[in-house]
Amino acid sequence: MPFSKKPAFDDLPLDKTGPPGNAWGLFGPDDQCGMLNLLTPDRTRAAASEIRDGVRISTDWPLDRITTPAFNRIPFAQTISNIAPTSVNDDILHFNTQSSSQWDGLRHFGYQEQRLYFNGRTLDDILTTKINGIHTWVETGGIIGRGVLLDYVAWAEANHVPVKPFTSQSITVTDLEKVAQAQGTELKPGDILFIRAGWGRGYAQLSQDEISAMAIIPTPPAIGIESSEATLRWLWEKEFAAVASDTPSFEAWPCQDFKYWLHEWLLAGWGLPIGEMFDLEQLSEECRKRQRWSFFFTSVPLKVPGGVASPPNGVAIFQC
Repeated sequence: MPFSKKPAFDDLPLDKTGPPGNAWGLFGPDDQCGMLNLLTPDRTRAAASEIRDGVRISTDWPLDRITTPAFNRIPFAQTISNIAPTSVNDDILHFNTQSSSQWDGLRHFGYQEQRLYFNGRTLDDILTTKINGIHTWVETGGIIGRGVLLDYVAWAEANHVPVKPFTSQSITVTDLEKVAQAQGTELKPGDILFIRAGWGRGYAQLSQDEISAMAIIPTPPAIGIESSEATLRWLWEKEFAAVASDTPSFEAWPCQDFKYWLHEWLLAGWGLPIGEMFDLEQLSEECRKRQRWSFFFTSVPLKVPGGVASPPNGVAIFQC
């Protein structure tokens, strides 16, 4: 359900006994979908007007794109099993959901000091029940609505702003507002926001030796959104249903201000899905060709009961 009366950012935290910035109880004490409640049937129906010619663009990287994952995560592995003597094959997939394009679910990241997850759930709740699992997103219809791309890379290059994907370069709200203005893009409540920051393009240009070297850095730096009160206020006031980028951590990494750590506030505090390492290159090309940066977006994650994260299975669909 949408906000009956939208609380102001300065009203946070809603649960005064909980951690900073939380919006616990906004959609009820048992809610497990957070800001995805903003994807109402009316908004999804309105988003369908984005479809005219039906051009479809995938937003997922291949599952094996990250050949050497960081943080000692396992790489993708596929085993093809022939059911001899028949001409029938199965395949067995083994992968960490953080090792390619993914939605971070509400079990992924909690408030680090309080060790609490969305709507006040404890680590014991996460480990012994299915609560806050990503399957609840699928059961309520997935992440389907109006997508909007803010192409920071294109704006930065047009304005002679250096893009440094493998540094902790922070993209500010001022930057994002300038991007939206340059594109002529209106941001609406319930939008699914995509930010092309340039990390995905940069990764595609690395050699295997460079990838391996980056993977062993304890905290590999990456471009991303600024962790600040201004960013959080902007995200809250815009009422996005979900946010995603082509970076490995959405916010600039390492986090520049842990008081405003976006993963804490968005996932554990608001129940706002975070998409990481989305493939936004072909999408940006299509948007530039059309001079239109909004589209119908559909994503149905894996229906894993109690799932922590999932490949997006995302598709952007355009009008002419």
